[in-house]
Amino acid sequence: MRRAAALLAVAAPLTMGQAKPVLVPDVSQRAIEIAYSFTGADLLLFGAILYPGGQVPAGEKPADIVVVVRGPTQSILLREKEKVAGIWVNAASARYRSAPSFYAIASSRPIQTIVDERQRAIYELGVDSLQLSPVSTAPADVQARFGQGLVELKTRAGLYVENPRAVEITDGVLYRARVTIPARVPVGRFTAETFLIRDGRVLAAAVRDIDIRKSGFERFVARAAQRAGLLYGLVAVALSVGLGWIAGTIARRV
Repeated sequence: MRRAAALLAVAAPLTMGQAKPVLVPDVSQRAIEIAYSFTGADLLLFGAILYPGGQVPAGEKPADIVVVVRGPTQSILLREKEKVAGIWVNAASARYRSAPSFYAIASSRPIQTIVDERQRAIYELGVDSLQLSPVSTAPADVQARFGQGLVELKTRAGLYVENPRAVEITDGVLYRARVTIPARVPVGRFTAETFLIRDGRVLAAAVRDIDIRKSGFERFVARAAQRAGLLYGLVAVALSVGLGWIAGTIARRV
């Protein structure tokens, strides 16, 4: 018994030294309501790094934090315009099966200095590492051109964002970052992923869910369009015709 106890006493520090840190993340809003006056929102992501023994390991390099906010995936058809006889017409096209509708990454340092290209591809860290899942038999250079075009369109719309050095780490334990949710953000279930990285290796990861949904009249219209598409279309056409007739009548009398 004494020998077993002695072995356990010796092994305990080794076990603790081999244990991995744990992330305890949270977000300032678990649900974001979109009304007609919605102009965007600032999402605060914060948390703590729990190390074995309750202390930051001595003599090791400081760890980095990377936060990724991702929207639901969607199928996207991208068309390329071409000018023929002075008229712009649709030319080549490419479809993507699972492109994220929203993607924002914040990190304590530029992501290229934290992990190598292989790790970025595995965890999809950075807009240039997104797995867009193209549905096409086009040559690789054509797919790359369309993929770059898709990223540029989303970036200009504020839906794909990279914020290097946006994560603040305090005393090597507490962290915080802000991600801006634009007014044009799609609705659905979002995820906020947090990665703890040291020496190019992911030591810990954690996920929190965020619901972005419409509220008020916008929510009623969206539900009506989903649940009764035919009736919604007929009502929309009837309203358009009615408003057009009223506007025409007023114009003639004036």
